[in-house]
Amino acid sequence: MDQADDRPDLILVVDDDADIARFVEFNLKLHGFEVVHASDGQEALEVIEGRRPDLAVVDLMMPRVDGLELTRRLRANPMTSALPVIMLTAKGMTVDKVHGLAAGADDYLVKPFDTAELVARVSATLRRNKEAREVSPLTGLPGNSRIRREIRDRIRTGADYVVGYVDIDRFKSVNDRYGFVRGDEFISTLARSLHRAVVSVGRPPAFLGHVGGDDFVIICSPEQIRPLTSRAVVDFENAADQLYDPTDRERGFVELKDRRGNTRRAALVTLSIGVSLSDSTKRITDPLAAIAVASEMKSVAKGQPGSYVAVDRRRSL
Repeated sequence: MDQADDRPDLILVVDDDADIARFVEFNLKLHGFEVVHASDGQEALEVIEGRRPDLAVVDLMMPRVDGLELTRRLRANPMTSALPVIMLTAKGMTVDKVHGLAAGADDYLVKPFDTAELVARVSATLRRNKEAREVSPLTGLPGNSRIRREIRDRIRTGADYVVGYVDIDRFKSVNDRYGFVRGDEFISTLARSLHRAVVSVGRPPAFLGHVGGDDFVIICSPEQIRPLTSRAVVDFENAADQLYDPTDRERGFVELKDRRGNTRRAALVTLSIGVSLSDSTKRITDPLAAIAVASEMKSVAKGQPGSYVAVDRRRSL
């Protein structure tokens, strides 16, 4: 069960056999899950519309809408296409397993099954699904919920920690000049530069997450933030320069036309980094507050020329 959002995972059990449904519901509740039941695929679609479960355990053979058809409909709907499905199949029916997986099921359980296997399959499928959702497809880095969980873990241990909020200055000028494909190259380049910097500071391990777009978050110990950001800035600026067309790189700016046809100049990209600190002088015990302070300081950094690291002035590193 995931504790990151402080609520139990909601499991939808879809089975027209009341005895099996009660068995599954009892054992999942025993292990901390919340459970809702539907007796067939049609009822399941109605329940999903109102409750938004985290996973569905679906029997293959049911009246009206069976498990295969239900899974196909879930996969065809953008709002439910990512809902993990575990299919319940009859013993020895290999063809049912194949059909279930082909329809889009994430896993299957063969009846009769025991409690341990049920809970293990549900937990493993939920974990895989959440990990996949939390990873940026562009950078491969964990996203917002994993970032908050990392801060929460550091708060729980009582350790001093720093949150750094990073983004690219004048990133829009890159997209406007070269298009989104080249823009994605700048984002990927920043991800690699930050990763190298995170690795370079050694232990304790620093954390790197991708909020989205050109926004990244670093979480580390206070003594790591200066060497980490210094290395990241130099590394990124050198690598980003090579992504510009030679003419733009050599003259140090790109020329852009506005809607009225007027030409303006945009300097080459740099980094703005805002830093919040939680230590013995002032603890930040809310992940969102730590991120908000770092984001506020990033706005301060934006007002400075070149790459700039702005640290919360209410405390010192």
